[in-house]
Amino acid sequence: MQLAFVLYKYFPFGGLQRDFMRIALECQKRGHQIRVYTMIWEGDIPPGFEVLVAPVKAFFNHTRNEKMLAWMQADLAKRPVDRVIGFNKMPGLDVYYAADGCFEDKAQNLRHAMYRHFKRYKHFAEYERAVFDKDAATEILMISEVQQPLFIKHYQTPLQRFHLLPPGIALDRRAPANAAEIRAEFRREFQLADDDLLLVQIGSGFKTKGVDRSLKALAALPPELKKRTRLFVIGQDDPKVFQLQSATLGLGDHVQFLKGRSDIPRFLLGADLLIHPAYNENTGTVLLEALVAGLPVLVSAVCGYAHYISDADCGRVLDEPFEQNQLNEYLTHMLSDDAARAAWSRNGLAYAQTADLYSMPQHAADVILAEQHR
Repeated sequence: MQLAFVLYKYFPFGGLQRDFMRIALECQKRGHQIRVYTMIWEGDIPPGFEVLVAPVKAFFNHTRNEKMLAWMQADLAKRPVDRVIGFNKMPGLDVYYAADGCFEDKAQNLRHAMYRHFKRYKHFAEYERAVFDKDAATEILMISEVQQPLFIKHYQTPLQRFHLLPPGIALDRRAPANAAEIRAEFRREFQLADDDLLLVQIGSGFKTKGVDRSLKALAALPPELKKRTRLFVIGQDDPKVFQLQSATLGLGDHVQFLKGRSDIPRFLLGADLLIHPAYNENTGTVLLEALVAGLPVLVSAVCGYAHYISDADCGRVLDEPFEQNQLNEYLTHMLSDDAARAAWSRNGLAYAQTADLYSMPQHAADVILAEQHR
């Protein structure tokens, strides 16, 4: 079959983008042709992929999205495909990968009533309805159980159109046999002493991921503990606001901001704790990447995958509603207790051996290639 995948932006370090790539490669592996529509493509193009970058420009995101959709539909009219698979919500999809939460629910509960009079709201509400409306035909790949009831509440989407996927952690994230050597080499490279403690926060979108909360928690550590603790913040974002906050908190050399990178497994093996106090997060793939690498995790409960940290007993999950004092307290305890961190590490590695945390691309491809589509 000829398959068309569509996403607004591809770059190698985004969670949605990595999921798209692994699903598309799985479909290609099964013998199908891959065409991609996007507005921005950064990074290499896999052999055999046809990537089309839409020549659209506009001041507002919603106007750009509309122009891209029209451009894609014009191309599809000339060169039809068997399936259209979207990683952003839009009309005309056979399959939608639900990386984002329910827009309508946020608009009604987190925004002022006036927001619903703006064009931006009308655009995103219309594109979401095109996917989830009870009379639509789009099959929906769900990666978080938390959001499904919200879509049903707002759109009365039939239950049979939802397909809940297991996580899809890449196998290279699992701790290899020589994990101890990789850790030692990593810590030498970054000049970390044996009793130094390294926190990592990984993910693009520093504001949403709660980097401000992590900086406050680091600043609140007892002086002796803070003296030997460093934080690496890694992701595709502009760090200026957070660098200013870090300086204001007097954190100095304790914090480093690094751009998105392809050697994340080394950081997971070299660190002592992953901190992830996100404001909202549909899933949080990095939580499971840390789990399977044996890195203890401190995470906010709003993340869709936070329950895996509890299930595996490989870290601590903060209560909701979020309290900065609890984050400060948990961070202090977790960094102070070497034995607890060792136990959480062992628990994560044991859980990684038995739980299905890896087969999302295969399950997604099964749904995409199933016969029930028009």
